[in-house]
Amino acid sequence: MFALRLVHLIEQHADRLSEVLLKKLRQSEACDDLLALVPDDELKHRAYEIYHHVGDWLLSRTYDELEERYIGLGARRAQQDVPFGQMLYALQATKENLWEFLRQEDLLEPTELISELELLFALDRFFDRIAYFACIGYGDARVRQVAHALAAHPA
Repeated sequence: MFALRLVHLIEQHADRLSEVLLKKLRQSEACDDLLALVPDDELKHRAYEIYHHVGDWLLSRTYDELEERYIGLGARRAQQDVPFGQMLYALQATKENLWEFLRQEDLLEPTELISELELLFALDRFFDRIAYFACIGYGDARVRQVAHALAAHPA
């Protein structure tokens, strides 16, 4: 179904991919608050989890599992007071980091183009869904925070 060779390669290089991503986030001014509010080991672990289990996420995990995991991530980032745009930037950077890895490794060979395109489409859909679910979790957590603040300090 997918270019399993690519999936395995991504999973085998999950540690390197997550380290490179963390370095890129540190170098970006777009993530100053994120980096100040979320421990490096948590950011690296989240990225590692995506890269190391990409085959599971694409082939065997359900939409509901994806929804639960990333609504939870969005809620966590809201509770950590990470600006919404920085959370979204980090998710997009995770995807871009993967594309750069695949390009640098010269892994997109014409002989396997159809299965590789199928993989790329599935990866793109996966990252779009996790961004969507993280946004929902983030928004829901912010609404609860405002409601809690209003209840604690009635006018």
